[in-house]
Amino acid sequence: MSVKTLLMPYVTQKLFSRDTLLAKRKKAEKARQSAGRPHVVHYFHQVDDPYSALMVQVLPELAARYSIELKAHVVSPPPDSAAPEREKLVEYSRKDAQALAVYRSLQFTDPGNQPVETKLQMAIDALVSAALQNRFFEFAPCISKWLWQKDSTNALPDNCQSIEPCSLSQMKAHIQQSDQLRENMGHYLGAMLSYEGEWYWGIDRLYHLEERLQDLSIQKQGITGSLFEPDQDLTAPLSLHNPPDIDFFFSFRSPYSAIVAPRVFKLGELTGAKVNLKFVLPMVMRGLAVPKAKREYIVHDTAREAHARGTPFGKLNDPVGRPAERGLSLVPYAEKHGLGQEFVLSFMKGVWSEGIHAGSDSGLKKIVERTGLSWQGALQALDDESWRLRAEANRNELFGLGLWGVPSFRVGTTEVWGQDRLWQVLDALKAQSNTRRTA
Repeated sequence: MSVKTLLMPYVTQKLFSRDTLLAKRKKAEKARQSAGRPHVVHYFHQVDDPYSALMVQVLPELAARYSIELKAHVVSPPPDSAAPEREKLVEYSRKDAQALAVYRSLQFTDPGNQPVETKLQMAIDALVSAALQNRFFEFAPCISKWLWQKDSTNALPDNCQSIEPCSLSQMKAHIQQSDQLRENMGHYLGAMLSYEGEWYWGIDRLYHLEERLQDLSIQKQGITGSLFEPDQDLTAPLSLHNPPDIDFFFSFRSPYSAIVAPRVFKLGELTGAKVNLKFVLPMVMRGLAVPKAKREYIVHDTAREAHARGTPFGKLNDPVGRPAERGLSLVPYAEKHGLGQEFVLSFMKGVWSEGIHAGSDSGLKKIVERTGLSWQGALQALDDESWRLRAEANRNELFGLGLWGVPSFRVGTTEVWGQDRLWQVLDALKAQSNTRRTA
């Protein structure tokens, strides 16, 4: 076992702990005060991004709730390295944004395609001009709405005609500078907010930012809670008639998979829905490089989300390579003994919150035996390579659904991606159980 493997759990336990995050925030606030800076929140807007279309609807209200200064930056789409399945990402983003808009009482309807180039360029020109004139948040909601309306004209809304256009060179310079600022600050996506060294993606992570701003006591009088609280998990049994299965696509190297696994298994238990284990190889083990900025953001974001859910996370031992392969090879063995979910939970907990090295026999033995499985039986199962065919079949199935990342879920005709989309899984269980009842 390498020194890196030995030290990793102790380094990461410190790095991703809540105490460390709070200490960083305290240090950032001290530096802000020393520099005499106002509370500046940077917003990075990708014009043809549906999640950005949702963000501009709520940012004026966010600014009204807190003593902050919002600065807008119009940016390009993420680089290919951060969006390995761009076509799937683009199509899914529209579908997901529409569902999210309904759930959060916002406005967005998937028109079935991206905005045409002529309208997109007009929107970019107008929004960059508005940003340069410090009027972005005044015009962005109506321009975004116009851009995504399927039947809208090719002329900007009347109330946006007062924007003084900028030159082509000014527009290009703004986007280039915004892209560089985003990269320098450590990110790659649109619909992102950055405040004093920490990133918040879309309306799904606004509550983390609001919690931080309220800890600084800069909310306006009477402001409590968040604009969008995280969804609440089902806590009591729900009687459903013949509920459909939940297909759970996951990877042992996905931190988001690790923190959602106990939640989706509990959801299946409370609703009577069978959860099918659809494991896939990690992206990096399929030849897809993950940029450093993306890796770092995902793990830090997972730590925040885990804390919000009361889920242990952070003392990790990266299972990339042999540890993940050994773990996946034992899923069929565990399922054969009716302990598939228990083994997945034991493995996820071991590598993501206990720092167990699953590539070692001693580490994997602990994971196996506390599941209730025989270590001798596991040693024999490790020689069975048939899991690879199953992992590849699962990957092909996932891609066939128009998805590419994990964790993802399928319930009947509903397919969703993300550990923060269990509310959609539950909605689908309810709706499709009712459909089965009336069919």
